[in-house]
Amino acid sequence: MISDKGPHRSAVIDMPLPPTITMAPSSVIVTSRFHESITRHALRSYLSEFISTFFYVFLVVGSGMSSRKLMPDASLNPTSLVVVAIASAFALSCVLYIAWDISGGHVNPAVTFAMAVGGHVSVPTAIFYWVAQLIASVMACLVLRVIVVGMHVPTYTIAEEMTGFGASVLEGILTFVLVYTVYAARDPRRGPMSPNGILLVGFVAGAGVLAAGPFSGGSMNPACAFGSATIAGSFRNQAVYWVGPLIGATIAGLLYDNVLFRSFPTELSEGIGV
Repeated sequence: MISDKGPHRSAVIDMPLPPTITMAPSSVIVTSRFHESITRHALRSYLSEFISTFFYVFLVVGSGMSSRKLMPDASLNPTSLVVVAIASAFALSCVLYIAWDISGGHVNPAVTFAMAVGGHVSVPTAIFYWVAQLIASVMACLVLRVIVVGMHVPTYTIAEEMTGFGASVLEGILTFVLVYTVYAARDPRRGPMSPNGILLVGFVAGAGVLAAGPFSGGSMNPACAFGSATIAGSFRNQAVYWVGPLIGATIAGLLYDNVLFRSFPTELSEGIGV
């Protein structure tokens, strides 16, 4: 607008003001994400994680108890290692298949942690996932302890040739491979999810048991180690099965998302659960 008033002419130009950006308070964001974590769909996901983790731990720990029953000196018999590896591979493939479209099929606190760090799930949802996974693992080991009279629930131990740091690094590397395979299997850019991808994730878990069983147990799953340790009443070297897998899983997720297969967040978040 140009005004011409009085003896002196002055030009006044009205410039549009920049749009005002209002940021929602952090408390509002936290509250909103918490409410999203207690919806009906979210509760279905937590139940799915509980059921799938329960079955996985029951089958894996149960296979270890079965091998000890058939072979009293199972620690020196390589057949027991193969039995646990096969059970881990098939069990993980099965539980991923039944939970994939409901909760994303994490079945592992390390996978959930990597998803939360990468922004695929919110922090409240990740916490609820952890609670469901840990309770399911404890319940599975408790059931085994009650129904199999006279046998102790086996726990993950470190071989004499390994240090705590070395065992943690080994578990971290194996978890890195496992979580990286999970990310690749669920990536929608590779096409629709097929049973082959789920089977490959199970095969990687079985290979991890074969590679690290005699040294650290090849857990790659903090929930599995936590449940057996809780029922056995021994938390010795428990940090090995948390620190290594959580770090390895986080590096795998960040590397896949931001370096090797970089994409928009919404592109990879599809089909990853809540």
